[in-house]
Amino acid sequence: MKKGLKQFEIQFSGLKLGEHQFEFQIDEKFFEEFGFDEFEKVKLQGIAKMQKRETQFDLVLQLNGKLWLPCDITDEKFWLPVSAESDLRVKFGEDYDDTEEDLLVLPHGEHRFNLAQYFYEMAVLAKPLKVVHPDVEAGKKGQEVLERLESLSPQNQEEPKDEDTDPRWDKLKDLLN
Repeated sequence: MKKGLKQFEIQFSGLKLGEHQFEFQIDEKFFEEFGFDEFEKVKLQGIAKMQKRETQFDLVLQLNGKLWLPCDITDEKFWLPVSAESDLRVKFGEDYDDTEEDLLVLPHGEHRFNLAQYFYEMAVLAKPLKVVHPDVEAGKKGQEVLERLESLSPQNQEEPKDEDTDPRWDKLKDLLN
């Protein structure tokens, strides 16, 4: 485990049965540990609510905060609010297994696990496919860009006229009739 991600480790061996809550501050350095550089600035809080039982743990992971991102239309940067929630069940088995999305199997005898990968995936998936500045959505900015894009769209292009067709193609069209 990378040093910068050690703070996302939960040591559960000494915890009593019942509910526990852990909070984590996430910034741009967190994403650098994963080699992810799409988020220039990050202000996120990760919360893990854990219900410890005899043979397993049930976690509710929450991610709230904002990301500094460029608008896909105007390229103007702004703080995009993000929020995500995920459930995770932790069980014990023979070998470590994290192949299922909402299940983590830890080897018997393990006494801690790390949530960094889960928070990373939640943040990346919380970013919408198309990032649009709120002022563009409200119609206050970017109208000239939107109008230019609209004029360049394929629906607004004129169809080529049949006048300049190659006579050889005309002969082939006659075969279809």
